[in-house]
Amino acid sequence: MKKGYQLAYQLACEELGNIDDIEQLCLRSGASYQVIDSKKTIALEYLNRPYQVTLPDIDISLEDSEEEVPLVDKILVLHYLIQAKGTPASNKMIGYKELPGGSVYVPTFTKRAIMPIIEHFGKEPDRLVDVAAAIGGSKADYGDVAVTIDAFSRVPITMILWRGDEEFPPEAKFIFDSTISDYLTTDDVNAVCGIIAWKLVRLLKSASQDGAQAGRGAK
Repeated sequence: MKKGYQLAYQLACEELGNIDDIEQLCLRSGASYQVIDSKKTIALEYLNRPYQVTLPDIDISLEDSEEEVPLVDKILVLHYLIQAKGTPASNKMIGYKELPGGSVYVPTFTKRAIMPIIEHFGKEPDRLVDVAAAIGGSKADYGDVAVTIDAFSRVPITMILWRGDEEFPPEAKFIFDSTISDYLTTDDVNAVCGIIAWKLVRLLKSASQDGAQAGRGAK
């Protein structure tokens, strides 16, 4: 798996390095282009955090932190920049199986992205809104509870959750603007939705631990 990521990253670096008109690339992706200390840089938001891509060596870093950027996140940032077509949002929503080849990978997508949301938020769906706010999520008008998170400036991703009852278990679904394939491949959508799901789970656990500690402290 790691070798596959390394190869994907290398290929994406080469592809970005071969693009001459970086300013047009930025216009299509909603990123910004600037020169800092004689270095060309691309600045963009990814999951509500500012990233910087330095050229020509293709170094990807967080602007507000010294932490190392995970390889899969680097790949997603590069793929988004390379693939972005600048297509305006259609405001027509589609599900994962409607993406190119998506129907084949629905079981993988379900395990990777949907089940973590159901398992951790199904009994307390309202907590999804509060937790998602930490990564720029906003409440959306779908299902019982829904939030929209901008993976990138032109890639809004909406998660919908339906409460379970005695008869039916909780259900969850991801939906996207129909133009998402003009910005990310179906594999990339699979990856970023999984990343979002587990970020939300970690935030939920952290909030629960903080709440428990506060409760003990109040006794």
